[in-house]
Amino acid sequence: MTLSVDLFWSVRSPYSWLSIDRIMKMSQDYELEVNVRQVYPIAIRNPEFFKKVDPKFMKYLMLDFMRMAEYLEIPCTGFPTPDPVVQDMETLEIPEEQPLIYRMVHYGVEAAKQGKGLAYIHAVGHLYYSSGLVWTEENHLAETLDKIGMNLDELESKFDKNFDKNDATINESQRALETAGHWGVPNLVFKNEPFFGQDRVDVCLWRMKQNGLKLRKQF
Repeated sequence: MTLSVDLFWSVRSPYSWLSIDRIMKMSQDYELEVNVRQVYPIAIRNPEFFKKVDPKFMKYLMLDFMRMAEYLEIPCTGFPTPDPVVQDMETLEIPEEQPLIYRMVHYGVEAAKQGKGLAYIHAVGHLYYSSGLVWTEENHLAETLDKIGMNLDELESKFDKNFDKNDATINESQRALETAGHWGVPNLVFKNEPFFGQDRVDVCLWRMKQNGLKLRKQF
């Protein structure tokens, strides 16, 4: 019997990226369907968040993220260049005009429609955090998507056409995450039980095994 788990994901979240290889391997090793549900980064969902935190918040986050990548032995070249969310890292202010993040989140929704939600976040995560490339230049994004059987031009053509529908899907996912009892990402939700953080992937796997999760048969 194949089990199902929802994975709530933000394409900007560095801690989400730290979990992606383990989640990908889990989906390959076990009879498990991972339903990737895109949510907007906290900077888009709730810009007021950054008005309330200490300005040192982002500096510590960057330090801790790089430290955790080293601890977990995950190759990492740093934060994405450019950041998919336009934000002043000194003041933490977030302008209304955001030319990148909506596209990258909506592309993920389109990927999920094609059954490639997990492949998308895995590929884009590595482009962002381990390639060392300026991901918006040349054909880096197009080539990354091509490797998972997706076409950037097609995604862009659907961006305006499907904006309202995909935006509604994202907002629905955000409400579902809150209903499950949490707000942060990465978050695996199994049978309405949330497992928040890159350090809870193995705990979620343990819980699913309690509910009959089996290894895939090897042929």
